[in-house]
Amino acid sequence: MCGRMANTLPPDSVAKLFDAVPANALPPAPDYNICPTQAVAVVTADPDRRLRPMRWGFLPHWYKTPTDGPLLINARSETIAEKPAFRAACRERRCLVPVTGFYEWHRTEAARLPWFCQRADGAPLVLAGIWQDWGADHAPTFAIVTTEANAAMAPIHHRIPVVIEQGDWGLWLGEEGKGAARLMHPPGEDVLAFHRVSTRVNSNRAEGPELIEPVAD
Repeated sequence: MCGRMANTLPPDSVAKLFDAVPANALPPAPDYNICPTQAVAVVTADPDRRLRPMRWGFLPHWYKTPTDGPLLINARSETIAEKPAFRAACRERRCLVPVTGFYEWHRTEAARLPWFCQRADGAPLVLAGIWQDWGADHAPTFAIVTTEANAAMAPIHHRIPVVIEQGDWGLWLGEEGKGAARLMHPPGEDVLAFHRVSTRVNSNRAEGPELIEPVAD
């Protein structure tokens, strides 16, 4: 699962990295506590690459209001092609979500302990997403694709976002034909690094660079 994210990547640098045309109103960076329903800058190909803001929380077309059903911030890779909410987007509307990292919580009997997860090599973390326009205003919304955790993540949580490596960006976006389904697997065991962070991030109102700094276990 992925329930919060952090992004310190300047929008112009992200646009250059992906060779994408940036939208005029991208969410500012840094943001150390991105929560569901907030706008996030994502990369789409329709047909040219664009860096554009989208609401985190996929809204099926049958929702009359954003609260007509559960908040769909994640989509399970194992069932994404079958679920009515996701199956068309999985085939036709895939996106890339570049961030610095994401938070995950390990539940114990006493507390929920937050961890910060980022690429071990320090590069931007690019997550797999699907998207859909919703409502009369065609507001774009997205969900992050998750899969069963690898061995490195399993002690913290049983799910993990799908990570798309640079060589596969075009395939996930649909620029290189079919075959994106084969990308929906856990990242390699050495791709991500994890460290405990302050429980301050348990509040969705918390902000600041200290949220991603390591604390003692």
